[in-house]
Amino acid sequence: MSASEILRELDSLKDAKAKIEHKISALEAQLREINLQNDAAPPNGSSYPSSYPTNGLTQDMIHRYSRHLMLPSFGVEGQANLLKSSILVVGAGGLGAPALLYFAAAGVGRLGIVDHDVVELNNMHRQVIHTEAYVGKPKVKSAAAACLSVNSTIEVVEHEEALRTSNALEILSKYDIIVDATDNAPTRYLISDCCVVLGKPLVSGAALGMEGQLTVYNYKGGPCYRCLFPLPPPRTACQSCAEGGVLGVVPGIIGSLQALEAIKIAAAVGEPLSGRMLLLDALSGRTRIVKIRGRSMHCEACGENATFTEQKFQEFDYEKFTETPLRVPPLKLHLLPSESRISSKEYSEIILKKEPHVLVDVRPAHHFKIVSLPKSLNIPLSTLESRLPEISSALKKEEDSGLVSGSGAQLYVVCRRGNDSQRAVQYLHKMGFTSAKDIVGGLESWAYNVDPKFPTY
Repeated sequence: MSASEILRELDSLKDAKAKIEHKISALEAQLREINLQNDAAPPNGSSYPSSYPTNGLTQDMIHRYSRHLMLPSFGVEGQANLLKSSILVVGAGGLGAPALLYFAAAGVGRLGIVDHDVVELNNMHRQVIHTEAYVGKPKVKSAAAACLSVNSTIEVVEHEEALRTSNALEILSKYDIIVDATDNAPTRYLISDCCVVLGKPLVSGAALGMEGQLTVYNYKGGPCYRCLFPLPPPRTACQSCAEGGVLGVVPGIIGSLQALEAIKIAAAVGEPLSGRMLLLDALSGRTRIVKIRGRSMHCEACGENATFTEQKFQEFDYEKFTETPLRVPPLKLHLLPSESRISSKEYSEIILKKEPHVLVDVRPAHHFKIVSLPKSLNIPLSTLESRLPEISSALKKEEDSGLVSGSGAQLYVVCRRGNDSQRAVQYLHKMGFTSAKDIVGGLESWAYNVDPKFPTY
């Protein structure tokens, strides 16, 4: 079989496996119900009542949710409210993954999932709802299958699409509570504004690096996202997990807390984090709750003279407002003229020809430890100014090797994606290293265009 035929066969088997597992879960639930009924059947001639008062809960529900029902602060009323509730999770990634599993396990009556992405191998360390079997498959389908495997008695609705102004009102209007598990500014504003227009509570979380935060917006007179952030942050201040990294358990903690807040609202128990924000510092193990400003009377979305209507929401350009596309591609800078740049393929030819040169890798040291090109010199961009003598020394060593002819050894600069290397070359030119060139696209270009076996991250 060819590689493409094997991949098609694998996809077919994975789909069949997911359907079979769902059917098994449903049949097992039916069997449990039958067994419980049979076990409870009275002996012949007895006068046991044909039914018992259970406040609308079935025998299977009482057995499944018994630990909830035993809680004085939750009890039958809380579980009954939860079973009647509907919750929408926007994003089936690091935040959405644990939240969805807990919603399914807790018995949320109808659970909606919005995501347009596919499962990737680099999702596995934090997006615990997905498995390797679903790599390359839609996240919505993977998440839905996982939720139903936990609890086949709930309804799971798949929205395999990106959330836009054209579809948000229709999708969000069908749910009681909205959970924002996204990671970009335009979508956060879009979801918050839509919740204000529809009068829906919004549970919002964020996680990056070793830190996380959580709050509840638009709940019982509390502020919305715009109240706190009337103007969006500059794009350069917004990092994603792909750019800044994240310890997998951090979004797991925040996502689980998002599930807790939404369950409290749905079950009508406890004090949701409205007007307060929980901050997590995972490195120190500290959490703290701070009071945040209340609803702003000047807020464009929810203030006294708010101008946001359904029509304005649908016409609002969130990408223009935040200067960030809804699906954020890696930032590509163009700071240098073409004569100061070479492609990864051109650099590979320099290596093959054994032309004398120095390659400076300006990534942070902890990135350099992940993987690097042979014989590259790691001088992080933040230390470049103080380490220029090292570059001069390395160039002199190449020139003294006796293999250099013409203008001397060449200086090349590389980074992860080709942005910091341009900044470095700009600085090197100012400091007299006028022949320095950067490698376009950085190490990602090397992996894509030269050596597919080179690890990317």
